[in-house]
Formats: sequence, structure tokens, C-alpha cells
Amino acid sequence: MQKIQILPSGIKLIDEAWGGFYKSGTYLLIGAHKSGRTTLALEYVRACVEQKEVCLFITTRRPKDLILQAASMNFDLQYFISQNSVILVRVDSSISLSDSREPDSVLAEYITDISELISQHQPTKFVFDELTPFIGFSDVKFLEETFTNTFENIEDLGVTSLVVIGDPITPAAKKIVNVLANHSTGILYLQKGHTIDGNTTLGSLVITPNIGHSEGKFSSKFQIIPGKGFSFEPINISAEKTIPTFPSAQVDSKYKPIIQVDTAKDNFKEANIYSYDDFQLFINNQIAFYKSTGQSFTLLSFKVDESDEKSRALFLNQLKNAVRLSIEKKDKLCVMQNKVFVLLTKEDQKDLTHLIARVKSNLCADDPVTQSKIFSQISVYSLNVNDSVNTSEDMLKELRSDELASQNKYRIS
Repeated sequence: MQKIQILPSGIKLIDEAWGGFYKSGTYLLIGAHKSGRTTLALEYVRACVEQKEVCLFITTRRPKDLILQAASMNFDLQYFISQNSVILVRVDSSISLSDSREPDSVLAEYITDISELISQHQPTKFVFDELTPFIGFSDVKFLEETFTNTFENIEDLGVTSLVVIGDPITPAAKKIVNVLANHSTGILYLQKGHTIDGNTTLGSLVITPNIGHSEGKFSSKFQIIPGKGFSFEPINISAEKTIPTFPSAQVDSKYKPIIQVDTAKDNFKEANIYSYDDFQLFINNQIAFYKSTGQSFTLLSFKVDESDEKSRALFLNQLKNAVRLSIEKKDKLCVMQNKVFVLLTKEDQKDLTHLIARVKSNLCADDPVTQSKIFSQISVYSLNVNDSVNTSEDMLKELRSDELASQNKYRIS
């Protein structure tokens, strides 16, 4: 498995705080009308063409208006359209829902058609400005399924997406946007500045990770400068990661330390966790199944950094529980020394990525400093079965070794 790539987004706050966007990530850009959503999306497009990549830009606006707006930030969009570096597609936001079909089905077609456009034009980056007119489903569950399936297909094609949505006002609209946010890699929230008594306040951009980006949540003030575009105030990375302090507990506490509570011994056996010998048997069975049917499988190893001996035992138990909570019932788990092995019965890159995301979520601390420290001490390595594998030891020997110069090793952060 290749290392997860982070690519420049062209948006200064994101590139400084997160290093950019994950390749194949899906990001939501939420903001009110006139907050700078389209201008920020154009910053992303500009970075795309500067990297010699192709961007598909779906818009509800007139192409002429979009070209003029790009020109106001010294970005010659028309030139890059002529060079096929930017593929501009206009969609009509005035949807007719008066025909005999269910309105939700009509809206779903607009969303699912995105996959066809992606397959047709094969871009590396994608912008939809804006999706708001097409997400007013009455059945939110249907919207969730449609959005998830569509953008998982787009992610599988290696395309990084930026989807623009209006700032929700009503409870129903907020519910819809929350559903989409839960299935996105990260959320960009724009708040426009206001003019009070002739004085204009700066706008603000808040970036919040949903999957990955262990650096955490950041915000910065901005202004849009004619002939340039977005100009962000400097951000203090270390200041954003300050650990909050809390008042110490009172001496005469009504709480009793848990160590002082007498409990009966419980012979609880954790589900999915097996001894090394049993784990080998499961792998041998899967190898035999692969030899007879061709059904592939993956072994995954999470490793805790041993350099901090004092913290290692704590983090290993924490990691074991996080992995146990993240895997499916059919998956098997084994702990050996400073590693947690997982047998995934399906070889699916999407499932593997989602598993790692769930593990990170279950490891997540309340503050970015602790979160970053935990993630920096955990690495992951994946190994797929192939025709050269005959026994479980062929695979486990490789997982146990720490001196592998393999592309399949990468740090979880």
C-alpha cells in the first residue's frame, strides 16, 4: 500500500496548518452568500493548474461571471479553460420537481451524475460550486447513501474534491449539512466580515478535520485583496495546540480512587483477540481458501514506538482497545510484543483506509498535542497475500521484522 499523500491546496491556512489536502479526500467548504466561497475555491483551482493537474469545476454560475471573478484575483481562468487544464461544466440550479418521479430521486440523479463526469474527464481535482440546490432531500438517509456512494467512488478514482455548500440556517438544513460533514475528510467554514459604523471587520476561516489531519482544528482571519485573492493573518501553530488547564481536585473529595474499590475477579475474554497459535491457524485457513478460490486477504500490523519505554505499555493497551473497537466481528486480532496484528478477510483499499480512520478516531484525545504525540508513536504496515505465500509464517515473519525497506510501512499520523 502506498503512503497516503498530502498535496498543497493553495489555501494558505490549510497548507500551513495541515500541509495540504489528502489525495482522494473529500472536503466541504461551508459559508454564507458573499463570504468568499467561490474565491477560495478558485484559490484551490489555481494551485491545481500550477501543479500541472486537471480540475473539473462544476458551477451553477455563468462561466463569464466565474472568469471575471478569477480575473479579479489575477487568475486567468479563461486561459486554463482553453488549455483544458480546467474543465468548466455549468448545471442549472433551478430544478423542476413537478414531474411524476419522486423529488428525492431527481435530486439523487444530479449527485450520482458527478461520478460519470469524473470518469469522462478524469481530473485529479474536483470542485462543485455549489451543491446546495441539490441536497434538499426529504429522506436524509437516502441523501446520506447517495452522497457517500458517489464520493467514495470519486475517492477510489484518486480525485480530491472540494464541495461548496451554503451556510445552513434552519434546523432541517443543519441536519443535512451535518450528515454530509460526517462523511467528509474535513470541513472549511467561512464567516464573512461585517461593516459597522464604517469599519470593516475581517472574515474568518475555520478548518476542522473529520478524518486524519491530527494537527487539529485551526482558524485565521482573512481579507480578500483585489488583484491577489485571500490574504490570511499569520497563525501560531504552537498556540493552537495549547493544552487547557483545569483546577485541581479538592483534598476532601467525595470521589473514591478506583484502586480502593474491591471487585470480584472477572474472567472476561475480549472478543476477536486470539493467541499467536490460534491466529496462525486462522491465517493458514485463509491461505488455503485463497489457493482454492482466489479470495484475497490482508494482514495489518500496528506498531508502537519502543523508544519511550515508560509510555509504551500504556499506549499498547490503548492501541489494542482502539483496534478492537474498530474492526468487524469477522476480523481477527492478535497482540505480540509491541505490535497489534489484524487479519482482514477482504482485500479492499477502501475498507483498509476506513479501518485506520476508525482506529485514529478511537485513539483521539481531546487536545491536539496529546493526539499528535499518540499518533507519532504508532506506525502501520499492510501485507497482502500472494501466490508466493504458502504458510502463515511466510507472512507473520515479515510483520514481526522491523528492518523492512518496504513501501507498505508508514506512520499513522
